[in-house]
Amino acid sequence: MITRLTLVNFKAFRRLELSLGALTLLTGLNSSGKSSVLQALALLRQSFGPDRPMVHGEGSLLLNGELVEMGTARDVLHDDFGPVDELLATDAPAVGFVVEVDEPHHYIARYDLQQPDEDVMEVYFPGFPRWLDLPFQYLHADRITPAVTYPRSRQIAIDRGFLGVRGEHTVNYLRHNSEQEVPDGPLRHPDATSPQLLDQTVAWMQELCPGVNLQATAIEGTDSVRLSYGFGGTAGINATRRRRPTNVGFGLTYALPIVVACLTATPESLILLENPEAHLHPKGQSRMAALISAAAATGAQMVVETHSDHVLNGVRIAVKQGALAADDAVIHFFRGNGSGAEVISPRVDKDGMLAQWPEGFFDEWENSLDKLLD
Repeated sequence: MITRLTLVNFKAFRRLELSLGALTLLTGLNSSGKSSVLQALALLRQSFGPDRPMVHGEGSLLLNGELVEMGTARDVLHDDFGPVDELLATDAPAVGFVVEVDEPHHYIARYDLQQPDEDVMEVYFPGFPRWLDLPFQYLHADRITPAVTYPRSRQIAIDRGFLGVRGEHTVNYLRHNSEQEVPDGPLRHPDATSPQLLDQTVAWMQELCPGVNLQATAIEGTDSVRLSYGFGGTAGINATRRRRPTNVGFGLTYALPIVVACLTATPESLILLENPEAHLHPKGQSRMAALISAAAATGAQMVVETHSDHVLNGVRIAVKQGALAADDAVIHFFRGNGSGAEVISPRVDKDGMLAQWPEGFFDEWENSLDKLLD
């Protein structure tokens, strides 16, 4: 598990050091640097992980690829960059990353003053540490929306087990692995009809929409798969009639990749999630936090960007109920300070309480209530 991440001269940060836990929540104001943390980890995976393209050589930081599109070297170098002497003795501008697992792993990308608009940066790095080869998922905030069909790629969904950054391969993955069993433990839903992945997915999706069920089927003669929903006769809807996603709404389809990513997490997985609460009602957001906490409790490492107090409180409840150890929950609050971004890290105790509640940290409800009562 990654215990600490350090960014040097990367995007909004001259220098940033963050501790990471089994479940790390990144919260705070828009454009305060939260996404940069996820992007940094994804960028290293994109450049040096098992699926890296080899056309640029093994010593290159690939700014644009399957996981992230960062633009050019000019876009990633911090405006007020400084020396990286603590990482490498060089006078040239550089971007640095330190990933601490069992030991620190340093990656220093050289900024070429003659070619600032290149999307490849030469890198000094220690080789290919094991963390880069472990099971991995990264789901962007811009995930799949309701559609008639979804792609059917054996190489991505089945051979690699990757859901796609938008979750676009989730339906095909679910179709192929529907009978795979979710191991006994925190992730296995007690009300599911079986431990199989499809039934477990249905049970967790029913936390978001009671009575819903799923079917994922291949379309013969095409490279596409189809997703459909049923509603078990709830709300007066005919139980035998299947509904295509385009007739159901955004919430279920948007949440599906998050649910599948969590249910298929292994004890060594690294899973990056952006806004898992998107398009979900408050109760659904809280239950999504319970699922993410369960994935972390199995040993997976979850790094989650969220704007939801319901997700925060769902994690706090998981800690209070003993579903997640307090030391495994790490919270970082990002806010601008006029010259960049500062990070405050409220500690969670075993009762789910926070050691501090900084100004601007999920306090809008109280601020609004004060105005209503004034």
